Amino acid sequence: MSFLFSRDSRVSLLSAITLATFLSACGGSGDSSSPSPEPTPEPTPEPQPSGTWSAGDLHVHTYQSDDAQVSLESVLDDAFTRYDLDWLTISNHLRTSYRDHDGAELGESIPFYQALIDYEVPYLKQALDQDRYPGALMYSSFEWDMPTHDHVNVGIGMDDPMSEANLQAVAEFEYLFTTRDASLFDPALVESLGDQPRANTTHEDALTALRWLRDNHPDSYMLLNHPSRYMGKYTIAQIRQMHDLAPDQFFAIEGMVGNQMEPDRGGYAEAYTEENLGSRTYGGVDYLVAKLGGTWDALLGEGRRIWNVANSDYHFTTAQGRYSSGYAPGEYAKTYVWKDGEDASALLDGLRGGRLFGVFGDLIDALEFQAESTEGSTPMGGTLTAALGEQVTVTIRFRSPQTNHYEYPLESGQSAYMKPTVDHVDLIVGDVQAPAQPDSADYQSASNPSTRVLARFTANDWTVDEDGYNVITHTLTVTGDQYLRLRGTNLAVNVPGQMEDGEPLPDAKVEVANDAARFDAINARNYNDLWFYSNPVFITVE
Repeated sequence: MSFLFSRDSRVSLLSAITLATFLSACGGSGDSSSPSPEPTPEPTPEPQPSGTWSAGDLHVHTYQSDDAQVSLESVLDDAFTRYDLDWLTISNHLRTSYRDHDGAELGESIPFYQALIDYEVPYLKQALDQDRYPGALMYSSFEWDMPTHDHVNVGIGMDDPMSEANLQAVAEFEYLFTTRDASLFDPALVESLGDQPRANTTHEDALTALRWLRDNHPDSYMLLNHPSRYMGKYTIAQIRQMHDLAPDQFFAIEGMVGNQMEPDRGGYAEAYTEENLGSRTYGGVDYLVAKLGGTWDALLGEGRRIWNVANSDYHFTTAQGRYSSGYAPGEYAKTYVWKDGEDASALLDGLRGGRLFGVFGDLIDALEFQAESTEGSTPMGGTLTAALGEQVTVTIRFRSPQTNHYEYPLESGQSAYMKPTVDHVDLIVGDVQAPAQPDSADYQSASNPSTRVLARFTANDWTVDEDGYNVITHTLTVTGDQYLRLRGTNLAVNVPGQMEDGEPLPDAKVEVANDAARFDAINARNYNDLWFYSNPVFITVE
């Protein structure tokens, strides 16, 4: 509280304070009948939120993966110098390596952990020590062939992911959870693991590996990569089971998949039949996330904190003039994470917190999404408390850059100077119920019928603030426990072959015989079909 006084009144007040102080020191007071009042303490200021937005990629390969054609140096240069990422995860396959980080033949295949120790980690540490990419965060993870399923990215020991202790943990994981011959491993490591069973063939073995991470290295994560690339690789019951087992480690889906330069977008190459519509991408997004009211909405509808991310899955862009695979890290796909700190543990905290969004083709480069009730405001990833029937205000602020990285011809270095423009933004709402129990029929259900587009906003509905952000406000009435999420696109609500009534259609294969023409056609397909997806804000009724 503050007061305003005239100069004379300030003097009088000062004299009174001085007199009171003198009398107190003498054992008396100006008024013996009442003590001097205690000074009113200054209120403790509310803590200010800290942190900043950062952009990165959790899924990138180099020569040390047998199907990749890029050096570690070129990956880092692209990520941090050419495309201005803030952080990057190298995630080579957890398989044997026959090349080093520069592509030199080793003369023999060595286990993944040995390649990590001998080549990848020393190079990353040297780049950090020499400050080649100022302010950049980089570390090693790996992509594991999860038994009976598809691929997951595993980041072990995010408190210090490239420490000797964590490299030892990677070696232990590779021994315990792959079919690698024991003779490839350090005998001391094999002996140290004693009678621990090797688990690498069944779904139960996949759960054993996740439990091992949870119990031995809780500062770790397991990210579900391109989950619908092949039909039937996961049931929603299995996803629920993994999240129930280790919610602090298994908390993200790569819904905005990489390998976007494949003719079959994302590398989703199952037969193009009606039966396989669940194994397509929709605007480059996995069916689990793209389907309104589908698997992701079913998980969110149980209040599960399972987030969506965007990755490149970079192996190469083109190779031998005949093949194409994916964009370089930061070129097309980005995950933006709000993190408080500079190290890998801060990134893990940011990922777990859910204040993150994914984007293709730099459709946007900034997004703020929050809901506000009488109890306060909450950004995406958080939980807002509100009363039943209360009016909650949703605020959306987003910005698009002046241009993105669309080239024509592909890899020519010639910018097409495409300015990405958002056509519309959907505010999606779904009801939240208690989590389904493992022995119930609902545990097998991959739908949330309550999910719907609550509002669709176009340029007629937003204003532009002084910072250049497009601003949308919307008021909704709380009808129960709910979640809110966003998606936005450069497409109109009806585009033949791409959108119908605002819902993305399955991506078609690009079939052009000439290699160079096919590359350009794929690139054009991708840059003319851009999306961003936010993560949710949860609303809990008091």
